[in-house]
Amino acid sequence: MERTAINPVTWSAGMGFHQGEVVSGQTRTLYISGQTAMSGDGKPQHDGDMAAQLALSIDNLEAVLGEAGMSLANLVRLNVHTTDVDVLFQHYGVLAGRLGAAGVAPTTTMLGVTRLAIPTLMVELEGTAVA
Repeated sequence: MERTAINPVTWSAGMGFHQGEVVSGQTRTLYISGQTAMSGDGKPQHDGDMAAQLALSIDNLEAVLGEAGMSLANLVRLNVHTTDVDVLFQHYGVLAGRLGAAGVAPTTTMLGVTRLAIPTLMVELEGTAVA
C-alpha cells in the first residue's frame, strides 16, 4: 500500500491532518464504527471529563484496529463528533499526540453535535483504515 498526502494548503499538516490522501496498491479497508468512552462491558466512563473520554475513545479505536491486524498508522480517515468543540480543542493534544506518535495524519472532520447516543458521552471517533 502506498499513501500520498494531498495538501493544496499547508496549515492543516501543522494541526495533524491532511486535506486528502491517495491510497494505492493492494489494500484491505476497515470501516470503524464510532468509538466512545465505553468500558469493555458497555458502560460509559469518565462522566464530564473530556480528556479521559478522548483517551479511552482512542484506546477503543486502537482495539478495533488491532483486532483487524492494523494500528493507528493505518488510519486514513477520522471523523470526530463532540458535544463541545471548545472543550475538545482544549484537550485535542491527547488525540494529536497519539496520531503523531503513530506517524499518521489522517484526513479529519470534526463536528459539533447536540448529543451522542448516550447522553453522558462527549466525544466519538469514527474511522477508516487501510492496510
